[in-house]
Amino acid sequence: MTLQQLRYVIAVVNYGSISEGAKQLFISQPSLSNAIKELEKELGIEIFHRTPRGITLSSEGTEFLSYARQVVEQAELLEERYSGQRRVKRICSISTQHYAFAVEAFVRMLTELDHDSYEYTLRETRTGEIIEDVKNLHSEVGILYINDFNRKVILKLLAESGLVFHPLFRAMPHVFISKTHPLAGEKSVTLDQLEEYPFVCFEQGQLNSFYFSEEICSTHSYKKQIHVSDRATLFNLLGGLNGYTISSGVLGADINSDSIIAVPLITDDTMLIGWCENSRTGLSAAAKRYVDTLEQVVSDMGFTILAEGEKY
Repeated sequence: MTLQQLRYVIAVVNYGSISEGAKQLFISQPSLSNAIKELEKELGIEIFHRTPRGITLSSEGTEFLSYARQVVEQAELLEERYSGQRRVKRICSISTQHYAFAVEAFVRMLTELDHDSYEYTLRETRTGEIIEDVKNLHSEVGILYINDFNRKVILKLLAESGLVFHPLFRAMPHVFISKTHPLAGEKSVTLDQLEEYPFVCFEQGQLNSFYFSEEICSTHSYKKQIHVSDRATLFNLLGGLNGYTISSGVLGADINSDSIIAVPLITDDTMLIGWCENSRTGLSAAAKRYVDTLEQVVSDMGFTILAEGEKY
C-alpha cells in the first residue's frame, strides 16, 4: 500500500467517478482503476461497489477512507514542513440550505486560508440533496435546520444515512421582505397579515415534501406561492413583487441585504440550525476549518453556539 494509492482513492471520492478522478490526476482511467483494484486485492476488501451507473463506496470503503484521509493529511503536513515544496492543494465540499451566514463563513475561511492551492465547492441546494451529498461523501459537511414539525423525519433519515447532526444555534423565525414593503415598518408580523402577498420559497424537486421545506409553516395554505431555486432570484422577487419568505432572520453580508430586512414572525416555532457529517469518515482538516469558521461567524452575529451534548 502506498500514499499514491491512498490519494487515488480520495480523488475518486472527491470527484465522484474514476474517469473524473483520472482527469484531475492527469493519469489514464485504466491506470487509476488498476491501482485501486491492486489496493483492494492487497487489503482483501472491496473499497468501491462498481455498477453500470458508476461507483459508490462500500461500507468497508467508507471506513478505509477515514483512515486514508488521516494518513494523507499527516503526510502532506510533513511534506509542507520539511520538503520546501509548494503546498499541497486542499480539497473540500460543503452542501447547505440557502443561508447567507454559510456563504459568509466560506468567504472568511478562504480569505484567511494560508494555502496557495485549493479546490473548494459550496453547494446551495435542496434539503434531500444535502443529505445525499454527505451520505455519498460528495460533501463533508451539510447545513440544514430541524424544528418540531420535521424533527422525527429528518433525524430518522440522517440516522438511516449514517449521518450525525450537530446543533449550531437556535433562531427565532423571521420574514424577509424588502425595505419598501408595506409591512416594513412593523415590529413583528403574522401570517394573516401576509396573506395578500406572495410567499416565495425554495423548491425541493422530487422530494417536495412539507418535511423537506427550508421554510417553517410549510403546511400553511398560502394564497399566493412562488417556488424558486436560488437566493438571488428570491431576493429579486421580494423586492419586485412585495413578496416574503420565512427564514432564520440572519441576513449576513449578502449582496442584496442592503435592500432586504428581517421582521420577526409571530409563531411558537423555532429553528434549530446545525450541520451534519458522515459518522464513518470524520472531517478532513479543511472541513474542520470550515466548521470552526462557521461557528465564529454565527457567534459574531450575536447567536449562542449550542453545546455538543445539548438536547435538541
